[in-house]
Amino acid sequence: MDDPDSTAALRAALRRATATIKELREQSPSTPVGGPIAVIGVGLRFADGIEDLDAYWAALRAGRSLITDMPRHRRWPFEDEWDYLPTRGSFVTDPLSFDPGFFGFAPKAAQAMDPQHRLMLEVAWEALAHAGMDPNGELPESVGTYVGIAGRQDYAAWEPEQVDPHWALAIGGGFAAGRIAYHFGFSGGAAGFDTACSSSLVAVHHAVAALRRGESDLALAGGVSLMLSPRSTAVIQQTGAMAPDGLCKAFDARANGYVRGEGGALLVLKRLADAVRDNDRVLGVIHGTAVNQDARSSGFTAPNAEAQRRVIEAALADAGCKPEEIGLLEAHGTGTSLGDPIEASAIVAALGTRNGGKPLHVGAVKANLGHLEAAAGVAGLIKALLCVRERTVPPLAHFQTLNPRIDLEGSDIRFSGHEVPWSLEEAGPLAGVSSFGAIGTNAHVIVGPAPEGTPALPPGGDIQRPGWNRIPCAPAFLGTAPRVPR
Repeated sequence: MDDPDSTAALRAALRRATATIKELREQSPSTPVGGPIAVIGVGLRFADGIEDLDAYWAALRAGRSLITDMPRHRRWPFEDEWDYLPTRGSFVTDPLSFDPGFFGFAPKAAQAMDPQHRLMLEVAWEALAHAGMDPNGELPESVGTYVGIAGRQDYAAWEPEQVDPHWALAIGGGFAAGRIAYHFGFSGGAAGFDTACSSSLVAVHHAVAALRRGESDLALAGGVSLMLSPRSTAVIQQTGAMAPDGLCKAFDARANGYVRGEGGALLVLKRLADAVRDNDRVLGVIHGTAVNQDARSSGFTAPNAEAQRRVIEAALADAGCKPEEIGLLEAHGTGTSLGDPIEASAIVAALGTRNGGKPLHVGAVKANLGHLEAAAGVAGLIKALLCVRERTVPPLAHFQTLNPRIDLEGSDIRFSGHEVPWSLEEAGPLAGVSSFGAIGTNAHVIVGPAPEGTPALPPGGDIQRPGWNRIPCAPAFLGTAPRVPR
């Protein structure tokens, strides 16, 4: 028979333990699960000196094509190789200059560093400033860093005969994220993603997931792509995917290939509940994300319409919204004869015939910027956020006549070469953004406007830049890689 005193003592101990557990739970916030993510800051670099949201939005509204001939000084030291390759594209201003002292680098270390890493450091600084933080002051530690960046094939053409420690840490996608985390003291995890053209949107997807799981309280996410040697252009040209006339004509009957572009951008992300609590300015809200894979299709690099449809549907499910709530689809839109009709069929299946007959506007920023490859998704995402905020759909540059291979039957999908108002009485309030990688990895993100009552975030222009003391930081050696095969 049990001892009554022992039983009473055990029950008392259990009560005390239960009370202690309850007290600890009340003191510690529960791990966030799901929920929308606020975009509270943006830093960007695109062609023609575009470095803030005001300039970007003005170019989009004007339907400008930022594709030009490559500046002659950009062809050094590979002049002969460029002579037989396409040199039309969109190019950022002076990507080989950097302020090493500002970021605490010795000039030799800065020279060895991949210029994509250097550009990301500057863009990270500006994104944090745009979010109302002091990048040179005390910052949160629990910040994740997620960067979409292609492999080392371009910058490897500059490799010296004798590789030193500076060079060993100068290349590789993960180092771009790691350098940002190290410089700003972020401990929330850092990773580089190379899924080809979908890299930056995949980075955003993982940043959103990390925030929802409570792994970090803030995140930087985006991507970068620079053309630093003829090597990658030569490889892409051999696929026949590049437009001979140097223009990206997405979804148009004249579409005959894509054009390469340069740029980089990072978003500052935060759980919306936390942003509202902290009275942050909010540019827009990410409601849902999804990533999947083409698996087997008609070819390794051939797009898969079924996979594209499924990734859109998965993002809708993650956002908890219906097809009729999507009023704008910022498409992958490469302007290729194969890709455009396949993507259009996926849009029709996922959204166009399931939204109750509502209009669905479709745009593609590649028609303005060219294909930014690892940075393409984030360029489209920023455009979608601005469209949602301004309730305006900018013109689809170069669009004249719909590609006859695109079948829009049963839908009210609209392509326009002119700016059109986004009427909420007609079309849904949210936007979807697609980005599809040549390796078969697809990503989709659904965004909406900032909630009413949150502080307004101006489209741009309020970043206080420190006045970079940029100096030439090209390597002190010439490239020693074999010449590009013709």
